[in-house]
Amino acid sequence: MSTRIAFLKGHGTENDFVIVPDPENALDLSPAAVAALCDRRAGIGGDGVLHVVRSAAHPEAREMAAEAEWFMDYRNGDGSVAEMCGNGVRVFARYLQHAGHVAEGDLTIATRAGVRTVHIAKDGDVTVGMGRARLPEGDVTVTVGGRSWPARNVNMGNPHAVAFVADLAHAGDLYTAPPVSPATAYPDGVNVEFVVDRGPRHVAMRVHERGSGETRSCGTGACAVAVATARRDGTDPAVTGTPATYTVDVPGGRLVITERPDGEIEMTGPAVIVAEGEIEGEWLAHAVG
Repeated sequence: MSTRIAFLKGHGTENDFVIVPDPENALDLSPAAVAALCDRRAGIGGDGVLHVVRSAAHPEAREMAAEAEWFMDYRNGDGSVAEMCGNGVRVFARYLQHAGHVAEGDLTIATRAGVRTVHIAKDGDVTVGMGRARLPEGDVTVTVGGRSWPARNVNMGNPHAVAFVADLAHAGDLYTAPPVSPATAYPDGVNVEFVVDRGPRHVAMRVHERGSGETRSCGTGACAVAVATARRDGTDPAVTGTPATYTVDVPGGRLVITERPDGEIEMTGPAVIVAEGEIEGEWLAHAVG
């Protein structure tokens, strides 16, 4: 591992990431290395790592290289691999613009959940085409303390359980994953969202992200919440032929989610680069050793 490794820090509605540019996929970012980087006291601190790699240089993305030059090799804060991170895609796109790889306008980014379309607007907001939601059948229940709620199973390329509650405080501290049953519904773990109403087509949420704990925002979670809320409200754009837009407040800010009649979901929100610097390779080697 080289003596110094370039990094940046960024966030999207306070869902924060360590960004590691590595176009040729030359770095060995082990789970232990990712966890060390994301440690908020002994490391840089973040909800996850955005490993920036050219699609052609990564074995998981080579087949997408013709559609998207860049691959978001996303890792959760505990070092585990994740299929998708909506806020991460926005910050990833902002980094590509910051580094001069792309300009304002449209681009594509490869992820483990497939190629995502992105638009960088002049006002600074970034819109991501998040794909279609899948709504697996079967009842799901979320439990915190002595309370339980029915939850909607929504898959946005990664799994979500969306529970509507009377008060967001009922979610508890969210340090640990809320129990979800049946366990067979989510064999690889699940992101759990707790949702309250704020007004017409306006909700607020808290989330426990698998592998990261409670985060200030979750882009795929906000999309899952918008879809679950629309169905609860009796709204399905595929049936009405009219897009449905929901405002979703997260602890770190606000996202706007639109589900189109063709099922495609678009998420719009801010993305900010905060700082850049160098990681001491010796420290990282010691941290993972």
